[in-house]
Order: sequence, then C-alpha cells, then structure tokens
Amino acid sequence: MADERSVNPQAPTETLPLQPYGSVSDQIAMIPLHYPLRRRWLIGLAASALFTLLLVVAIGYLFYAGVGIWGINSPVFWGLAIANYVWWIGLGNAGTLISALLLLLSQQWRNSLNRFAEAMTLFAVFCAAMFPIIHLGRPWFFYWLLPYPNVMALWPQFRSPLVWDVFANVIYLLVSIIFFYIGLIPDLATVRDKARGRLGQVFFGVLSLGWRGSAAHWQRWRRTYRICAALAVPLVVSVHSGVAMLFSVGQLAGWQTTIFPPYFVMGAMFSGFGVVAMIAVVLRHTFRLDSLVTTRHLDLLAKVLLASGLITSYGYIMDAFTAWYSGDPFERSTLIDRFTGAYAWSYWSAVILNFVVLQGLWFEAVRRNPVLLFLIGASVTTGMWFERYMLVVTTLYHDFLPSSWGWYVATFWDWSLLAGTIGLFFFLFFLFVRFLPMISMFEVKEVLREERVEARNARSQ
Repeated sequence: MADERSVNPQAPTETLPLQPYGSVSDQIAMIPLHYPLRRRWLIGLAASALFTLLLVVAIGYLFYAGVGIWGINSPVFWGLAIANYVWWIGLGNAGTLISALLLLLSQQWRNSLNRFAEAMTLFAVFCAAMFPIIHLGRPWFFYWLLPYPNVMALWPQFRSPLVWDVFANVIYLLVSIIFFYIGLIPDLATVRDKARGRLGQVFFGVLSLGWRGSAAHWQRWRRTYRICAALAVPLVVSVHSGVAMLFSVGQLAGWQTTIFPPYFVMGAMFSGFGVVAMIAVVLRHTFRLDSLVTTRHLDLLAKVLLASGLITSYGYIMDAFTAWYSGDPFERSTLIDRFTGAYAWSYWSAVILNFVVLQGLWFEAVRRNPVLLFLIGASVTTGMWFERYMLVVTTLYHDFLPSSWGWYVATFWDWSLLAGTIGLFFFLFFLFVRFLPMISMFEVKEVLREERVEARNARSQ
C-alpha cells in the first residue's frame, strides 16, 4: 500500500484512500450489526418520534375538523400545505439524480453518496405524498383519484392538477423504492454473511433474496439496475414539471410563464443537493467516514450545488424579466409587490439564503470545509422553502380586483404539519442508518479496485 501511494500520491486525495477491501465492508457493515452510537441514536429517534406524533395529531384533528383549521381563506385558497408539498417533492429530486444520472454517466464519485441520497429521496417523497390527500375536502375518498375498474364508471378527471399530483407521486415513489432496493441487494448479502446473530442472518438473508454473487447474478443485477436508472431520470424531470404546471396553467398573474417547468426542476435539484450536502457532512463526522466520504466528494458536491444554484438564479432573473417585459399591468404589479409588498420578506429571504450565501462556494477552501458546506446547505434548504411560500402567497393574496384582496396567516396547525413532516423525515432516516448500510460497499470497492490497477500500471512504468 505504501508503494502504491508513493507512485500515485494524488489518488487518496482525489478519490478514495487505497485501503483493503475488507476494511470497507467492516466499516460500513459494522453500523447496522453493531451500532456504535446507540444512546445518541435513541435520543435522536425519540425526538423525531415526538414530532412525528405531532404530525399524527395534526392530521387527525384535520380530518375531524376540516381544512378550516388552516389559515387558508378567500382569496388564498392555497397555503402552507401546497408550499410544503412543492418543497418536499423538490428535496427528493437530488437523490435520484446523484444515483441514477451519475450512474448512467459512469461518474464514480457518486458511489460514496448515492445510498443515503436515495434514502433521502424516498423519505422526502413519502412526506410530500401525504399532502395531496390531506388537503382534500373529503380525504376518505382519495381513491377516486386512482383509475381503478368500478361499476359506477367513475374515472379520474385527468384535466385536474390534483390527479397529476397523485400520478406523479405514486409513480415516482414506486420507481424510487425499486431502484433503492435493487441497489441494496449485494450489500444486504454482505451484511448477512457478516452477521453472527440468528435474527440478523434471517433478516438480511430474506432481504438479500438469496444473493450469492455469481456471474449470472451480477449480470442480471447490472442490467436491471441500469434500466431502473434510465426510468428514474426522466421521472425527475416529469414529476417536477408536472408540479410546475399546477401553477402555470392557472389564470393568476405571477404564475403564467413557460419558464416554470425547467425553473422548478432546477430549483428542486438545488434544494435536494443542499440536503444531501448536509447529510453527507453529518454522517461523515458522526461515523468517522472520512476515508469513504472524502473532501474530494464534498468539493464535487459543492460544485454541483453551486451550478444548480446559478441556474436557479437565472430562473429568478428571467421570471422577473418576463413579468416586466410583458407589459401586463397585473404581472408588473405582482412583481413589484414581491419586491416591496407585505410578503417581501419571503422573497428577499429566498434571494439572500439561496444566492448570496451560495457565492462562498466559488472558493475551494469553503467547498472542502465540512462546517461551512453544512451551513450553506442549510441556508439553501431554508431559502427554497421561503421561495415556495413566496410563489404561493404573493400571487394569491392580491387578485385582479382590489375587492378580492386578502391576507394569509398560517395557524398553529399549518406549522404543526411542517414540523411533523420534518420529524417524520428524520424518524425514517434514523431507522435507515440503524438497520441498513448507508454507503454502497460493493461500488466503493469497485472504485478501489480500479485505483489499484492504475497504481500498479503506474508503478510498472
């Protein structure tokens, strides 16, 4: 190993340290088999469970009393429920892109990040999937939105944006689950083989589906994995484009722009990469995964975050330019109101948190600093929530007629749903890091094998 590092001293810095294959498996498989931070995990799980309980109470009271417990009213018929839905579905985009798109592009640096990014996608989409149901007036009839055979010849109204929500969430969630599980199978078999307790052997043995690592297994697995990746990538675009169409097909000023679909897609990538950056920093520090999630990974992740942020800022500029250039008095009025109106704080919070703070990523020292990267990721995630709030409220509270103007103030139950979904997200993520391998072992070892071959070739020359 010393010879390989002396021949190729840049390899450990640029990708992964040249460590034994067994140490990678031991380091990652140890976490679900012999969890090293049991007390901290229990505290975190209990705290997130309390917020999840708050979510259950909020939804239960909502179903009992109706949507009148929220702050929505004429003319703001959409409020935090829609803003939270768009925010959550956006957070789920980055995991699929990191895993699926970079897999198809053969980008090896994804291998240390894709597993927990995929898990983040699942949990975020699950949180988002609740909102199309809970904001229904009669949520117990939610199954009417599904095209199932029935004797009453009842079919969904496919021109309704609500139906688009349901189809987008269900399909995206199913494909994400399948893609996540297929990628887990080889690692589940590794944990199964390392388990000493009977319960662990049975649990991971059932989940690994009899995987033995034969050539036939690997051949079929790689084909299936790439097919799922090819299906998942266009779903990222279609799902958030569909969400954008919920707004752009409306008649209100501030939403009628053709830039919304790509603007929403890039904004979703932007917020999702911010969350992935935070998770990568926390897991790297908590479980001492510096040899697997290196500063090079953080640097590349920060560059992608910066690039997606700049594209999103272009969407901001063009949205404002289109409103001004159109000459429509209502569009211009809505634009000016976003700058100086009663809810201008949401617009400028989004601008500052998303784009002003982001400029620090131009500097390599900031990109490779875990603390600063975490803070920037938190800023981006918060800023994108303000953007969703701004898009919904500043358009609705000033309608075309002054007689239709009104105010929107979120209630305790609005905020409870937001806090509860955040708690549910962390509750699911705590379970994930406790019981499943959080980093793809076999893909990391593939990178190490390639680096060893390169090192031997360089030494022989």
